[in-house]
Amino acid sequence: MSSQVQAGEGTGGHGNATRYRREEVALAAGVKVRNLRYYQERGLLPPPRREGRIAWYSDDHLARLRLISDLLGRGYTVKGIAELLRAWEEGGGIGRLLGLEREMTRGWVHEDPVTMTLAELRALFGPAATPQDTRRAAQLRYVTIDGDTVTFPSRGLLEATVALVRQGVPLAEILDAGDFVQTQAAALADRFVGMFRLHVIGAEGLEHLSATRVQHITEAVAALRPVAGEVVASEFARAMARRVEAEVAELLRTER
Repeated sequence: MSSQVQAGEGTGGHGNATRYRREEVALAAGVKVRNLRYYQERGLLPPPRREGRIAWYSDDHLARLRLISDLLGRGYTVKGIAELLRAWEEGGGIGRLLGLEREMTRGWVHEDPVTMTLAELRALFGPAATPQDTRRAAQLRYVTIDGDTVTFPSRGLLEATVALVRQGVPLAEILDAGDFVQTQAAALADRFVGMFRLHVIGAEGLEHLSATRVQHITEAVAALRPVAGEVVASEFARAMARRVEAEVAELLRTER
């Protein structure tokens, strides 16, 4: 069970802020635990708030860690990031920047995870699931395996997979389709993000943002979330309708 708690006072001074232990904030940010101390020593990350022997990290720490990872991925050095963060702090813009990062990354995924034992997994899928299928599902991140425990991040995907298997579709083919869908979804996400960066954020990037620009980008992100999902769902539904109609027509021709 996670030890994240709702605190009356977070590290960043925000009321009712989520608190994270060291391992939790590292996992949420996608960084190694040892990097936290390294970033603190280099002036990139403020120290956590301590209560006895426990170090508590806040949502602001998480947002800053994600920002650091993004800047590293864009080719910035640790020294360059420290100087950039220092300049933003001196200009009073770091709070706006971290707030923007939180707004841009939150709310895209709403999943209901399901956890079960390996024995329960085998009972659910029966002989249709092989150990090779389970390993491939883990590689595709449809499941995570921890000892004898299996977690499905998405209840909806689990239920859809079970329904297809019960209709006679081999699990290996479902995973092949999932692999294909992931590739296409990544390409769609790249396209949307590319348009957003070009036409909403602009050529100046995030280095010189006024409060007005931050507000504009925040509102644009909020508008993009439902639109992106609706576009993909609508286009897929239309494509499926056309494909099913063509398939039915072909079946009718062959029956004559």
